[in-house]
Amino acid sequence: MIDNTLVKGFLEDKDDSLKINLEKVPDVKNCIIINLNGYVDTYNSAYFQKQMGKIIEANFVNIICNSYNLNYVSSTGIGLFTDFLKMIKEKGGDLVLLNVQPKVYEVFQLLGFSQLFNFKENLNDSVEFFKKREAGGSNVFPKVLSCPVCSHRLKATKSGRFRCAECKSIISIDEGGNAVLG
Repeated sequence: MIDNTLVKGFLEDKDDSLKINLEKVPDVKNCIIINLNGYVDTYNSAYFQKQMGKIIEANFVNIICNSYNLNYVSSTGIGLFTDFLKMIKEKGGDLVLLNVQPKVYEVFQLLGFSQLFNFKENLNDSVEFFKKREAGGSNVFPKVLSCPVCSHRLKATKSGRFRCAECKSIISIDEGGNAVLG
């Protein structure tokens, strides 16, 4: 249920190019869903930064950004998401990007930031991610490992398929942090 009164002063500012609505996640401590509608670029970055700052200041450090209606994110926007992730992690929280549109995800990929963030396809997976963290679930990431081909040191922030920056081999990293070719 949308409740923009969860954060003090949140309703004071508005921007026509980016609508932000808040929902509390009752099952997870300090968790909030931020519904984004519009786009994030240089022109509305100050507004986005201010609103996110209010959310973090209100001690919501487990953040799910529902990006289903987020149509565009510029490199400035990616930089802001990265700054927020750093601020949240310093406070013991994390950030999940939910329902990211393919063209928005492509910007994260092209700029090399897709490995830094937790992307989820549905709300249940997002909430489960935070519940697991809250329960002290074993998370081996981030993990430094060696490329199985060239032994180049790699840092993996999550499981998945990645390309070695040195030899360009495709490497699969499982949930346990083990790396294999392909």
